[in-house]
Amino acid sequence: MVSVSGGEFKVIASKKEVVAAALPLQEHWLPLSNLDLLLPPMDVGVFFCYKKPTASGSFGFMVGVLKKALAQALVSFYAFAGELVPNSVSEPELLCNNRGVDFIEAFADVDLQQLNLYNPDESIQAKLVPNKKHGVLAVQATELKCGGVVVACSFDHRIADAYSANMFLVSWAHMAAHDQYSKPLTLHPSFRRSLLNPRRPGSVDPSIDDMYMPVTALPPPAPTEDHLISRIYYVEAGELQHLQKLASSNGCKRTKLESFSALLWKLVAKCGTRGTSTNEHNSKSLCCKMGIVVDGRKRLSDQEDMGIDNKGLKAAADVNLMESYFGNVLSIPFGSKMVDELVENPLDWVAGEVHDFIQGAVTKEHFLGLIDWVEAHRPVPGLAKIYGSGSEDGPAFVVSSGQRFPVSKVDFGWGRPFFGSYHFPWGGDAGYVMPMPTATGNGDWVVYMHLSKRQLEFIEKEAAQVFRPLTFHYLDSLSV
Repeated sequence: MVSVSGGEFKVIASKKEVVAAALPLQEHWLPLSNLDLLLPPMDVGVFFCYKKPTASGSFGFMVGVLKKALAQALVSFYAFAGELVPNSVSEPELLCNNRGVDFIEAFADVDLQQLNLYNPDESIQAKLVPNKKHGVLAVQATELKCGGVVVACSFDHRIADAYSANMFLVSWAHMAAHDQYSKPLTLHPSFRRSLLNPRRPGSVDPSIDDMYMPVTALPPPAPTEDHLISRIYYVEAGELQHLQKLASSNGCKRTKLESFSALLWKLVAKCGTRGTSTNEHNSKSLCCKMGIVVDGRKRLSDQEDMGIDNKGLKAAADVNLMESYFGNVLSIPFGSKMVDELVENPLDWVAGEVHDFIQGAVTKEHFLGLIDWVEAHRPVPGLAKIYGSGSEDGPAFVVSSGQRFPVSKVDFGWGRPFFGSYHFPWGGDAGYVMPMPTATGNGDWVVYMHLSKRQLEFIEKEAAQVFRPLTFHYLDSLSV
């Protein structure tokens, strides 16, 4: 039984099968890139809720469309149909054997409007988003009592970042909604690992050692009773504009993400000074760390500097090679400030600190150096230091922008989603926050937050006008 606001509901899996690529594939091994090797084994969830379709047929018909389109999409996105296997030095490699994707059909005895989307741990995790047990990707399609549908996936983060997953989701929906031959895909995934080859000789800036460490240097997990939980909020466009104005009041224009992140950094730091006499006494010695996920595709797009032979390419007329790259191309720069410093300074000062620590990681040289850093430490895996931060020296969390989350484009032929979100309760000590656009693109943000219960309760109380618990009523008002 799964509890919801006002009651409980059952989720019953009626069928499970494996969906493989529609065309036979030559079995081969695909090595992970050095940037893939920075990710520990962890799965990412993503789900889309749809109101009852008016003219698309029964749930069985819809599932048939999903499966057929998935089989077609896996021809191009064959990495999702493979298996991760350790090689002779215990590094993961992808065996592209068309093992296929576990596909679950289910029924949930609940209406869409009853789903407690504000608390996805209760209503979504392992109920509507599947637990991936085999392979790289798992899919679940769930029919709701009202006739609505939830389509959800879990995928191995070592194989794909959010950018890559978004490419796949849009392609899958495109193939379901259109004849792939009458309206072919405009962007095919590239698995050209040579784009991320290390340099010979390598060159690593000392700043990389401040951001990443070998897993052998990980500190032991700090004991804590305040475990991390997930909540989903919405932030209205007007509040974002107000935050941006406050964060830019010193004359330096800050982005909405920088402004939003600066507010969160202040709130989490302020929470660190409250609650217990021990925290209050030690607040002057506590640090608060915040990281921002940076995508390196645009930074690595200069083909000439990367030694890529342009002969035979259409150069400027071609789609950028990195634009279609499938895999992980991420870095996580972070800032560390004393709690009292973050609390006492104005928002524009904190936004300036956010801007400054991001700047060191938005260059091509940073990403090339990160690739070389991994090469120098192999086969010992590396990890972003902020993910290895314990809680003893203060709170830590990461903000990952989901502004390119293509909610409105994941239309399988029965209309755009009523709601969509990532779900990433990754299990570490550091928190995780992802702001995303609404399905209507009205300027509001949907914000998935995975922080401690105490932090979330404090944020809800301290910034209630900004972080509003997500409700069916709010989402329904957008679709009118």
